[in-house]
Amino acid sequence: MRFDLTDLRLFIHVVEAGSLTHGATRAHMTLASASQRVRGMEQALGGPLLQRHAAGVTPTEAGRTLLHHARTVQAQMQCLYGEMAEHGQGLRSRVRLLANTAALMEHLPGPLADFLAAHPQVSVDLDERASTDVADAVRAGLADIGIASQLADFGGLAHHAFRRDDLVLVLPRGHALARRRRAALAELGDAELVGLAVGNPLQEHIACQARAAGLQPRYRVRVRSFDAVCRMAAQGIGAGIVPQTAAARCARAMSLSRVPLSDEWAGRELRACVRDEAALPPQARALLAHLTAVPAPTRAA
Repeated sequence: MRFDLTDLRLFIHVVEAGSLTHGATRAHMTLASASQRVRGMEQALGGPLLQRHAAGVTPTEAGRTLLHHARTVQAQMQCLYGEMAEHGQGLRSRVRLLANTAALMEHLPGPLADFLAAHPQVSVDLDERASTDVADAVRAGLADIGIASQLADFGGLAHHAFRRDDLVLVLPRGHALARRRRAALAELGDAELVGLAVGNPLQEHIACQARAAGLQPRYRVRVRSFDAVCRMAAQGIGAGIVPQTAAARCARAMSLSRVPLSDEWAGRELRACVRDEAALPPQARALLAHLTAVPAPTRAA
């Protein structure tokens, strides 16, 4: 049997997406072309690689074996691209980076821009996931580097401090809690809230903590960015919860009060994790070093 690199890359995308359609999109192929390639791989093998069902596709035992080797080949190719790029051959290497909401929105744009400017032959695939999903994906070899909060399970992973970014309440100036030095989430009671969009990983985490505190959150508005949460809170629509960096930045331009949350879960250290530093492609190692070189900000007072 003969599988080329395009076949292997497509198969990884299909399994990770759990869908032939979405896998084809990630691989920048038409669905017809992707289907033909998968059928060709199955014919060459003499058996199915995927189980088709109403919710999508999952790999068979043979498919899981192929997936393991396809990821190994992909990692080796990334090493090749990275090392050849260092010799001026102009080959482009790609780093797969996953990050939670706070890291992606607040902390990665600056250092990532600096790194890419200094490494023109490197591209980064950046995707947003919940912290627990970030760690699981890195452990499974689906990403080179992950940025997650300390609440994630880093078992089996090497991890380093990236940034400190506790969650805080953002409130209109006249709110009953606005003058407090600290407040617990439960103290919001049945107050109206401003939240991030349904399905946002950080919003799901906050909703889970609200339920654990016995609250039934009432969201008047749901928006797609920390800035929008702060703007709505400043207009008196409701209280919001955002990382302290976003709150501090927005407070410079808005009439906004910031109150650190006293709940233990709101104290967050973001960490960069990898499965095996020694096995990382050279450019992924360089990105990890760049991201973890900047001292983390201190905890909110």
